[in-house]
Amino acid sequence: MAEVRSIFPEHKIIQTSIGKVRYDYLVFAAGTTSNFFGNKHVEEEAMPMKTVSEAMGLRNALLDNFERALTCATEAEREELLNVVIVGGGATGVEIAGAIAEMKRFVMPKDYPDLPTELMHINLIEAGPRLLSGMSKKSSAAVERYLRAMGVNVMLDTMVTDFADHRVILKDGRAIPTRSFIWVSGVTGQPIGNMDESHFGRGHRIKVDAYNRVEGLEGVFAIGDQCIMTDDPAYPGGHPQLAQVAIQQGTLLAKNLRRLEHGEELRPFRYRNLGAMATVGRNRAVAEFNRVKMSGFLAWVMWLVVHLRSILGVRNKIIVLFNWVWNYISYSQSLRMIVYAKKAKEVREREALLASTHWGMDLMSKGLEDKKQA
Repeated sequence: MAEVRSIFPEHKIIQTSIGKVRYDYLVFAAGTTSNFFGNKHVEEEAMPMKTVSEAMGLRNALLDNFERALTCATEAEREELLNVVIVGGGATGVEIAGAIAEMKRFVMPKDYPDLPTELMHINLIEAGPRLLSGMSKKSSAAVERYLRAMGVNVMLDTMVTDFADHRVILKDGRAIPTRSFIWVSGVTGQPIGNMDESHFGRGHRIKVDAYNRVEGLEGVFAIGDQCIMTDDPAYPGGHPQLAQVAIQQGTLLAKNLRRLEHGEELRPFRYRNLGAMATVGRNRAVAEFNRVKMSGFLAWVMWLVVHLRSILGVRNKIIVLFNWVWNYISYSQSLRMIVYAKKAKEVREREALLASTHWGMDLMSKGLEDKKQA
């Protein structure tokens, strides 16, 4: 396992955290990272929710804030600790808002009986005119209705410009006090060193043709969220950044690489839209399958079935299903433990070494130390 840092396509070599590696065919499928739209201060202060570690960090931060709210000295600090601000009204944003709203309703009264839940406010901020812009207006309206009924303050056509002194600063001059500032307002393609900017399109996604080949680079391909393809007639602006797109592109590319080796004609990619779903809580979800659009309990059951099918292994499916049933009946979730993982000294030293070497921007350099000596 290694981290790709730069590419030298003229030599068919990539620079990684463990050294240089030659390739015959190279496939970029590194996905995306949170997009802060150039706002470095927000990037430093906000909590993203793109990876498993970030999700665990978010959970720990929320629970830690609740614990502190019980013993803090001032009402102003308690308000900051209990207020939650979520920026981004896409699927991730509405699902986080719904999950925290259910935590407020079902978990906090039992785990924090001395903490009045009416002091906790959940704010979901979206710069556009509606939530879930990638879905129909009907689904957007249903999700907004569900969230408002759950006590979430939905703020549309509202932009965040900064974060200072534990306050989210809005473009219209208003400020929301909070120490739980969650940023899920878009994504951008994972960066690749030494690749010319002409290879990147909207959202810093790698431009590819109908066969997922990177334009102008021999033997280099890109799939999934990290690429943008404009050759599909049904999606001239690029495909939606969904798991199904990556799965279908990966499946076809594997077959096309075999065809390439046997000198056969490649097949162009055409996305088959299997639908989109989003859940906002117990018995509340929206789902769209071609012309069929549903919301409420039926959509929620469909969401459960689809996600259960995607879990690997029969044993894992049974365990997850049992946990879902138990949580549904008991209104109890295992959210209490605050865990901050500590890396072993060996791992820390190895990561420090890898972070300081193999950063060469040319084929002869070894790392940052060469740049310093120069």
